[in-house]
Parts: sequence; C-alpha cells; structure tokens
Amino acid sequence: MEFLVVVVLLALVAAGVVFWMRNQGAARERELADAKAEARRWVERLGGQVMNLVGTTDAAKQALADASERYTAAGSQMEQANTKQQCQLVVQTAMEGLYYVRAARIAMDMDPGPELPGLAGQRQAGQVSEERTVSVQGHQYSASPQPTSTTPHYYPGGMVSGRPVPQGWYSEPWWKPALVAGAWGVGSALLFGALFSGMAGAAAAASFADVPAGGDGGDTGADAGDQDFGGDAGGDAGADFGGFDGGFDGGFDW
Repeated sequence: MEFLVVVVLLALVAAGVVFWMRNQGAARERELADAKAEARRWVERLGGQVMNLVGTTDAAKQALADASERYTAAGSQMEQANTKQQCQLVVQTAMEGLYYVRAARIAMDMDPGPELPGLAGQRQAGQVSEERTVSVQGHQYSASPQPTSTTPHYYPGGMVSGRPVPQGWYSEPWWKPALVAGAWGVGSALLFGALFSGMAGAAAAASFADVPAGGDGGDTGADAGDQDFGGDAGGDAGADFGGFDGGFDGGFDW
C-alpha cells in the first residue's frame, strides 16, 4: 500500500513538473511573439517614413540616406531575430533610423514629429551645443547643433566602439571608420578633444580617451545588432583607419 502511495505521489510530481515546463515554454513563446511584434512595429514605422519623404536639401538627403541604411539593417536583423534580446536590437536600429528621419525633417523646416525614446549611450555621449570649427593635423572639421551648409552629416548620438559621439551635425562622418572597422584610429582622441573640449552638453574629452584605441564594446544598438546577428553593415570605407591625417575621404559605400 505504501509503495502504491509513493508511486502516485511521484506521478503527481512528474505531472506537475511537465505542466510547469509547458507553461514556461508557452510564456517564453508569448514573450518572443510580443517582442517580435514590437520590433516589427518600429521597423514598419521607419519604412513608412523612409518611403514617403524626399530630401530637398543636402543635409536632408544625407539624413534620409542614413535612415534608409538603418531600415535595411533593421529588416535584415528582423528576419534573423529569434530571442528577445535580438528583437530589442532591431528596435534600437529602427529607432536610430527614425532619429535620422527626424533630423531630415528638421533640415527641411518641417515638423519633426513626436519625441523619440532615448538610444543606448545617447545621454552619455551628450550633444553638440555650439558651432565649432577646428583644424586637426591640417584638416578642418566642423560641428553644429543645427544643419548648415557646412555640416550636412547628422549623428543621433551614442557610443561607437566604446567611445562617445555626441548628437549633432558634422562636416563629415568622422566616426564612420570606427563604425565600420570597430576600432578608432590613433588620432581620434585628439580630434574629439579639439571638437568638444569645454563644450557644454557634450561628453568630456577624458571619457573618449579612457577607452583603448581598439574599442571594447559599448556600441549603439545598431552596431551591436549587426555583430550579434553575424551580419555586416556592408561598408567599404574610403578612409584611413590609422588616424585622422587629413586624408579622410568620407566616401562610404553602405
């Protein structure tokens, strides 16, 4: 009789464990489905903006080109997303694209639309708060809080290969060699210090120099997404990754 009771108890315990595991599996599937739906919503929102806007200024055209690149990257990531974390990276990539769309609308004197959630590392990187032009190793670089004829390149702000790039408009995308290669050149800290030293709102020059030149992670959501999905942003950087020596081409084929 006691043996029968033990067998029944063991059977009940086993049934309870199986029931619990099935519930956990179903809950994970629901969470993943919800995460995919949320990521898809952001990608579709970005796609609608990219398809319906036409740039009328150089700054707007450049920003929309960057938004289109983010849309393509987010779509590729969405196809491969199989975890909540990967879906979150898709959201970050799409949201970056929406920041570029917002910048394009500002450049065309249009209503920028509703505020967007903050990006990973954006607050830490800060933003350009004043117009500034500097000469570094014989080459001029400019930064501005607003689009101008000399600063048509926008960046939404965040961490690139572990180092901050403040939100703002620039004369050229000096951060893209690190974005493509995953490592900063030896002259990058000098450039950052010249552009942002003493600028209110931007990350301190010391925060840029604290990270080794090769970078150690801390990328934006989009960068991390490209790496985690085993993809490649598809860049053929026409630049000298060894440092900012005035030979920067800026010709990136995304």
